[in-house]
Amino acid sequence: MELSKNYIPAAVEDKWNAHWKEKKYFKSVPDSRKPFTVVIPPPNVTGVLHMGHTLNETVQDILVRRARMNGYNACWVPGSDHASIATEAKVVSMLKEKGIDKNSLTRPEFLKYAYEWKEKYGGIIYHQIEKLGCSVDWDRVTFTMDPAYYEAVMKVFTDLYEKGLIYRGARMINWDPSAQTALSDEEVEYKDLQGKLYYIRYRITDAAGNEWVDPATGNKGIIIATQRPETIMGDTAICVNPNDERYAHLKGAYAYIPLINRKIPIIFDEYVDTSFGTGALKVTPAHDINDYNLGLKHNLEVVDTLNADGTLSEAAQIYVGVDRFAARKKIIEELAEKGFIVKEETYHTRLGYSQRTGVVVEPRISTQWFLKMKDLAEPALKAVTEGEINIHPGDKFLATYKYWLENVKDWCISRQLWWGQQIPAWYDDKGNCIVALNKEEALKKWAALPGNETSNIEAASLKQDEDVLDTWFSSWLWPMEVFKGISNPGNDDIKYYYPTSVLVTGQDIIFFWVARMIMAGLEYNKEKPLEKAVPFKDVYFTGMVRDKLGRKMSKQLGNSPDLLQLIDEYGADAVRFGIMISSPAGNDLLFDTASLEQGKFFNNKIWNALKLVKMWEQKKDSALTEKDDFATQWFENRLNEVSAEVEKLFAEFRLSEALKTIYSLIWDDFCSWYLEWVKPDFEQPLPETVYNRTVSFFTELLQLLHPFMPFITEEVYHLLAEQSTDICVKQFPSGNSVHKEMIEEGILLKNVISALRDARVKNQLKPKDTIALYLQTNTPQVYQKIIPILQKQVNASGIQFTNEPVAGCINVVAGKDRFYIESNKPADTSSQKETLQKDLEYQKGFLASVEKKLGNERFVQNAKAEVVELERKKKADAEAKIKAIEESLAGL
Repeated sequence: MELSKNYIPAAVEDKWNAHWKEKKYFKSVPDSRKPFTVVIPPPNVTGVLHMGHTLNETVQDILVRRARMNGYNACWVPGSDHASIATEAKVVSMLKEKGIDKNSLTRPEFLKYAYEWKEKYGGIIYHQIEKLGCSVDWDRVTFTMDPAYYEAVMKVFTDLYEKGLIYRGARMINWDPSAQTALSDEEVEYKDLQGKLYYIRYRITDAAGNEWVDPATGNKGIIIATQRPETIMGDTAICVNPNDERYAHLKGAYAYIPLINRKIPIIFDEYVDTSFGTGALKVTPAHDINDYNLGLKHNLEVVDTLNADGTLSEAAQIYVGVDRFAARKKIIEELAEKGFIVKEETYHTRLGYSQRTGVVVEPRISTQWFLKMKDLAEPALKAVTEGEINIHPGDKFLATYKYWLENVKDWCISRQLWWGQQIPAWYDDKGNCIVALNKEEALKKWAALPGNETSNIEAASLKQDEDVLDTWFSSWLWPMEVFKGISNPGNDDIKYYYPTSVLVTGQDIIFFWVARMIMAGLEYNKEKPLEKAVPFKDVYFTGMVRDKLGRKMSKQLGNSPDLLQLIDEYGADAVRFGIMISSPAGNDLLFDTASLEQGKFFNNKIWNALKLVKMWEQKKDSALTEKDDFATQWFENRLNEVSAEVEKLFAEFRLSEALKTIYSLIWDDFCSWYLEWVKPDFEQPLPETVYNRTVSFFTELLQLLHPFMPFITEEVYHLLAEQSTDICVKQFPSGNSVHKEMIEEGILLKNVISALRDARVKNQLKPKDTIALYLQTNTPQVYQKIIPILQKQVNASGIQFTNEPVAGCINVVAGKDRFYIESNKPADTSSQKETLQKDLEYQKGFLASVEKKLGNERFVQNAKAEVVELERKKKADAEAKIKAIEESLAGL
């Protein structure tokens, strides 16, 4: 079979995806093996994979594939989230395009359209996951609105309500005027902005009804500073500090709201900061949490001047139905026109924005459902601080996790939407609230209420709560309910797969999802020991994917590339390589297609290595014996060394470093050095033992790389030799010992070859020009094994040891040793001197920096012994190199 010039991903990827599926390699059922369980963070059902998802899914696949190749029963559960706010917004937009108003539909009619939307667009993300090469169990796809999952959410809500942890009440909450729903505190993103502070004069009358004039300035009325003039119609008091002498005589006085002239009292409270603005605060309980608390304390009226959609309400009296920001401009104009605005100032402020719709959030008093969090948070904090759950990288995110749990607030779990799990609460005509799993259960509970014992259940008029639950209230059950742990507790799957092994997720949902999953896991596994109750053992936080200018990737900026287009252009393996090579755990990464190009080049490097080895297949000779086995011995040890290093890096979740290590092993050690060292001379045969060992090494390299780049490794593995299995399920060989002396000799050989080749280039000696080589060293024994390869690689007719400098030669210093190159071409001593002098200056500078470090008593006393010893070795090596260079210079 003739191999193509370059690797062609498109011809390979669909073939292997179909093959793996047909073989059911990724299907998992409980058995006698140890499980390795991962649940995919469920992306929005209507979404597409952005580069953050791509990183996240790639990391998970790497961990899952490696576990599968290490003998684990790997189970990776895919799924998606119904995403109440985002999906409802898309469906409403789609209905508008059809000329349909959501409000003209019944709830069932709207849900019919929503499910049609979900069926049409919900599969896009699964197609992308498959194209990326993710080895998920497609028989376990879960959706948070599946019937069993829906039932589990109802079960948990009812249970927590009966435990007294869920309650309903009127509170000041975050309101999204675009989606027209409540938001939790965590769904609000704050931005620092430069705003305007408006100083507005309010007319004042004293207790006797007389117009009040400020005795200090002679001005009538009191001046209030506000950022939001559009809310003044909702003012129900002016508050000043009782210790502020400027306003002490205003007890019993009243203010009048500009434009509408409504009378409001002057109240006194130490909450007011006398140094801010004018020291007088307008109190608007309906539109500010602090004002709301003041209002409760002073029994103030609540006047809500905004409608649910952010327009001014009837209570505002003016500009009714006008959007809040348009109304602000009109009110400022009218206030200025009528002389109420005294001055304006620029002001730095923080505004909250809805994470889902991007609009400015409004504080609003609303009756909502809440979950008490304090009692749930304490065990979730303990699980992490006591080491039952490990966060990676812990130094970066552990403090954030602890801070949130130590300062947790009750969770507003109700949303004013139709798409989602409808709250299982029913109301009768007397206002009684009955929480139950379903209407049938609610009727039974209603019949048991005092006074209803003799009532006809069928005649009972129960109306279900219109609200749905926050989407996170379903996804916090994810690690349990994907295995039916809530809807069917104690089943074989939940007993085998729970707790899951590792959670891979973005740092931005540490509060929304990670902490809450831990809470839910501990709450619903109380009968188990802590290590069996937690939902996962490790949490790996990926960094934020940014463009090369450092900006967060977003649809608004148009800087997030299309994943499928990238796969078409570069191949899935190159995309996976490109995003992993530049993403140390937890650190933000700057995405650049240059790293995908690097992945593409790497694919071709492996492909060319395959073509070279396949050429040798015809040249292998079983009658030939291996004259020198240093190359194969060295690479075997190098492979064992890297395998152990990669194992350690995986244990520490340093996947980017693991990929870099494997990349260097394949590109440098295998392709650039090993294959060159064992390559037969032109038209010459190759010992069959060398060929077989080369194929074996290549196979192990493909195994190491497979979790990162699954398609090319599977393809090359099968082209390399006849195989009885597929690489995706081929088990890793057991670790072997490493002979450090052999590794050191390999490093020496590479350094010497590089130094001599560099010297040939600088002295214009062509590679085909044969040289004689002399070696001056105090350790000739270390060269005995490597001389045959060295002689061949530098095209030397022979290598002789010498105790004295050899005249008329090109002088080369490599490490502590000196080499003399003899050729037919006269040596250019001036060029050699210049090169040696530069090297000498560098080595002296390096030595000075090492001596400075070793001269620091704090470093020597506090650093680990092996670190200090390494610095001492660097010092000794530098001194030996300096001596060798100085002797070479003297010889010239």
